Amino acid sequence: MSATVGRKYKAYPEYKDSGVEWLRGIPKDWSIIPVKYLAELTPKKSAIHTLLMEKECSFLPMEKLKLNSIVLDEIRKVSDVYDGYTYFEDGDVLIAKVTPCFENKNMAVATGLTNGIGFGSSEIYVLRSNERVNNRFLYYRLQEGSFMDIATAAMTGAGGLKRVPAEIVNTYSLATPDFSEQTHITNFLDHETAKIDTLIEEQQSLIRLLKEKRQAVISHAVTKGLNPDAPMKDSCVEWLGDVPVHWSSGRLTYQVDLLVDGTHHSPESYPEGSHLYITAKNIKEHGFDFSNISYISSSDHKEIYSRCSVRKNDVLYIKDGATAGIAMINDLEEEFSLLSSVALIRPRKNTLLPEYLKHHLNASVFKDEMLNRLSGGAMTRFTIDSISRFNILIPSLEEQKKIVEHIEAIESKMNVLIGEAEQAIRFIQERRTALISAAVTGKIDVRHWIAPQQKQPAAEASQ
Repeated sequence: MSATVGRKYKAYPEYKDSGVEWLRGIPKDWSIIPVKYLAELTPKKSAIHTLLMEKECSFLPMEKLKLNSIVLDEIRKVSDVYDGYTYFEDGDVLIAKVTPCFENKNMAVATGLTNGIGFGSSEIYVLRSNERVNNRFLYYRLQEGSFMDIATAAMTGAGGLKRVPAEIVNTYSLATPDFSEQTHITNFLDHETAKIDTLIEEQQSLIRLLKEKRQAVISHAVTKGLNPDAPMKDSCVEWLGDVPVHWSSGRLTYQVDLLVDGTHHSPESYPEGSHLYITAKNIKEHGFDFSNISYISSSDHKEIYSRCSVRKNDVLYIKDGATAGIAMINDLEEEFSLLSSVALIRPRKNTLLPEYLKHHLNASVFKDEMLNRLSGGAMTRFTIDSISRFNILIPSLEEQKKIVEHIEAIESKMNVLIGEAEQAIRFIQERRTALISAAVTGKIDVRHWIAPQQKQPAAEASQ
């Protein structure tokens, strides 16, 4: 329990030994009960009334289950999703069971379902509370650190397919008060976490605004330049508008020395004497993300590197998938291989600065137009040929340098503000986690908490 939470709320007057290592002392009147005696895990589909089979229900893909949030914008017929999907109803607790969704606490109480019924990803656990537990108390209790730690440690499977075993959920023991006290704790947490979530949303809104401002600066700089008095000309491109009269433009293929992509190989997990294998998931605008890195054998690397020899200051560009259109500059001295989802672009030294090309490719005005041209497919994909035909704006090298310096100076300031907002979110989230943990494990006594009365309108209050 955090010191802040401990100072604000009192402890229970009397505790007893729980007999459970991770619970330790619990309030004297609380009981230890395994989850399986409080809720049914994965309720049987036979509970669905036959008359509902031809009716509609809500459908929930995994990506639409988040912490305390489900997005219900998909409707299916019950009979169409009965086989192969997870069944749930209003009031059920939904928990993602696969990594990394479980660790991100993607869990919520189902509510507002079409005809009261939903089906969703088979990677979702469903807990249906019985009369011994308030469903929202259970929802809050399963966010607590000890359960998350135990369940995460027990995950089975390989790589990104690790799952929490059902037995771990069923046998996890909770310290529970009587139902009325559970409800009071739940009301307290609903009220307090709503205030905390509002603070988080305010910081997230600030981050969105800062990122929009940052993008606006980049887009303006690479399409209009830095001199507001510079004479302009019609670009003859509707989405670009006017551009500086002294700038040239041309297809990317004529401004580069090399434009290739990687190849398809299955990276080995822990090869001896291996090389980094860079894929789309490792490419970010600010640089490499090595949190989920792959490797490839020396022999496979030699084969790939012979046709795609990445050098320092080459521009790497994601050409496939959900993050297509992101560019970054390679800052590594060591050799590595590229997957085919990434293109290597080597600008000509007398034409383009790598930093300018990166900002140009990442500018929203350019990226949005390029991505719009690829609409209609199940997967966003640029080919090397389509990338080579990109038309880019080309100031002089001296002006490119000034544009890069301007963008990076603004980015530096924006990134500091974004970092401060992200740090604030982490602090608020830690407080949220600590408050929930303290309340559902009996570390703080909120039985005397009274919900603040909503202020009445002045006209009503005077009657």
